Amino acid sequence: GNGPSGICLSYLLSGYTPYFKRHSLHPHPILQKKLEEAPEVSVLDQDLEYLSEGLEGRSHSPVALLFDTLQRPDTDFGGTAESVLSWWHEPDRAIPHLVLGRNAPGGAWHSIEGSMVTLSKGEWMGLPDLPFKEWLKQKKRGLRNNRATAEDIAQYYQHYVVKKGLQKNFRCGTVVTSVRKVSAESISNHTQKDLQEDSDSIWSFNEKSAEVFQVDGFFKTMAGDKEPFSIYAENVVLATGTYDNPTWLGVKGENLSYVHHQLSALEEAVKNNSVGIMTDPVLIVGAGLTAADAILFAHNCNIPVIHVFRRRVTDPGLIFNQLPKTMYPEYHKVHQMMKEQTAACAGPYEHYISLPEHHVLSFGKDKKCIFQDKNGCQKAYKISMALVLTGSNPNLSFLPNNGTDLALDSEQPVNPKRNPIDVDPFTYECTQEKGLYALGPLAGDNFVRFVQGGALAVASSLLKKTNKNPP
Repeated sequence: GNGPSGICLSYLLSGYTPYFKRHSLHPHPILQKKLEEAPEVSVLDQDLEYLSEGLEGRSHSPVALLFDTLQRPDTDFGGTAESVLSWWHEPDRAIPHLVLGRNAPGGAWHSIEGSMVTLSKGEWMGLPDLPFKEWLKQKKRGLRNNRATAEDIAQYYQHYVVKKGLQKNFRCGTVVTSVRKVSAESISNHTQKDLQEDSDSIWSFNEKSAEVFQVDGFFKTMAGDKEPFSIYAENVVLATGTYDNPTWLGVKGENLSYVHHQLSALEEAVKNNSVGIMTDPVLIVGAGLTAADAILFAHNCNIPVIHVFRRRVTDPGLIFNQLPKTMYPEYHKVHQMMKEQTAACAGPYEHYISLPEHHVLSFGKDKKCIFQDKNGCQKAYKISMALVLTGSNPNLSFLPNNGTDLALDSEQPVNPKRNPIDVDPFTYECTQEKGLYALGPLAGDNFVRFVQGGALAVASSLLKKTNKNPP
């Protein structure tokens, strides 16, 4: 995967090494004291468990909190203190690696409607040693309400890869179809030789490793052909995110052509004029941020909306009840609409009806949709199109058993929120499969600012394995 997790890890594996910046002061006194104990030793070579002990914040991962607070010391309190890290390029410590991705560097950020504003503050979207704000300033742009658009972020990630000289490690237009362990002996000598001729002998295996991973897949060529490849590696990092498989409701008629599972379908319909102010309403199912984005988009285009979701409007688990109103005025507006504009009582917002504590029973061929409330009462509405936006699941079809064996609960599919891959919190190595690592949403880290600590943990672990640590 070549999203923010993969890019950040590539930066750390390319010899870019973080040290505590001398004479800098961290607002966390205990962490400051620990950092002063060995300023000449890079953070990658220190004991991450020791450094991150006692840190608190908006992530469950100690290493994520550590790397975040080193880069943005007081950001959660609205401060703008500078990073306490200084970065040194030490090319002799680089570890040969490839970053495989379907699209341009930036991963799923290229699939999101470009004008959508991010949930996170703009500066939280940045990667090490190239502040997002500074990059935006060079583009002569400011942040709207401290937040950035998806298009800005996608461009920033591509720029980052070029600016930091990481392109040689990236192979875009790549689809991985299989990752499995094979015995090192079973790889015939000539395959090994071919690989080494292709890449200046960087793939010399550690003599001790009896097993390696075989990674199969294909490149999409400019001509549109598929060119197969096989790569052998001692370590593989899964950083494929969670954007691949939208969740289905599993109800009758969900496969009909007017039922969609991605926000982009609404944008297309607006462009084609197939929905508008005079058409039947658009049905939006779900109560997360993507559903909210769809409602805002429809509202701005004067498209009538019926909004169906299972939870109560006051449910503390609802994301809107966890967001500060001042920072997220547009999501607060959607929440207001959900509360005030139920089918039972008309509210001030035109073209919008909310049906809390309802679920879809079926979609009909005649575009009639049937809902049921918590008391078993059913309602039918005629709609123009349906958007089921209830989250997404990772696609791990390239792993044995879809990666289920690696999850915390090995009976259930991998899910970023409910059932992430089980990793060691200080190395991010899978507990069930040595040499396999998982980063980002797959390991339960769902925000860009917090996926970077996982990359720090992986880089630190790989440096120890390859003995690239200074004495």
